[in-house]
Amino acid sequence: MTDKFYMTPEGHAALVKELDFLLRDERPRIVDIVSWAAGNGDRSENGDYIYNKKRLREIDRRVRYLTKRLDNAEIVDPARQKNLDRVYFGATVTYAKEDDTEITVKLVGEDEADFKRGKINWLSPVGRALQKKSVGDLSLVRAAGGEEQIEIVAISY
Repeated sequence: MTDKFYMTPEGHAALVKELDFLLRDERPRIVDIVSWAAGNGDRSENGDYIYNKKRLREIDRRVRYLTKRLDNAEIVDPARQKNLDRVYFGATVTYAKEDDTEITVKLVGEDEADFKRGKINWLSPVGRALQKKSVGDLSLVRAAGGEEQIEIVAISY
C-alpha cells in the first residue's frame, strides 16, 4: 500500500522545480567535477573527489525522495474547496491563543511546512486541532509543553 502525500499546487510545483534543478543542473555539474577529480590521480587523498562523491550521493538520495513524493502526491487545490466555513487542508486560519495573541497559519503538506512563512503541517498538533472547526469553535492543542485552548477567529481559502 502506498501512502498519499497531500500538497498544494504551489508545493507540488516547488518540488518539481527542485527535482528539475537537481537533475538538469546540479547533478551534471557535480558529475563533471568528480570526473575531473578522478583523473587527477590518487583518489584517497583527493579532497575534490571525496567531497563531490559525497555530494553526488546526497543529490541522488534527494532525487529518490522527491521522485517518490511526487509519484504519490495528491494535489489538493484550496481554491476548489466546497465547505468554506470549516477548516480543511489548504485553509488559511487565524486563531487566538489563551493570551489573546492571534496567529495566522496555512495548513499545508509536510514538505511545504515553514512556520516562519506561516505554513504549518496539517498533521502537526496545531494543524490537527484546527481541522474541521468553524469560526468561533474552541479546540485543545496538545503539544510537548502541555495543553492550550485556541479559538478559531477566521478561515479563508
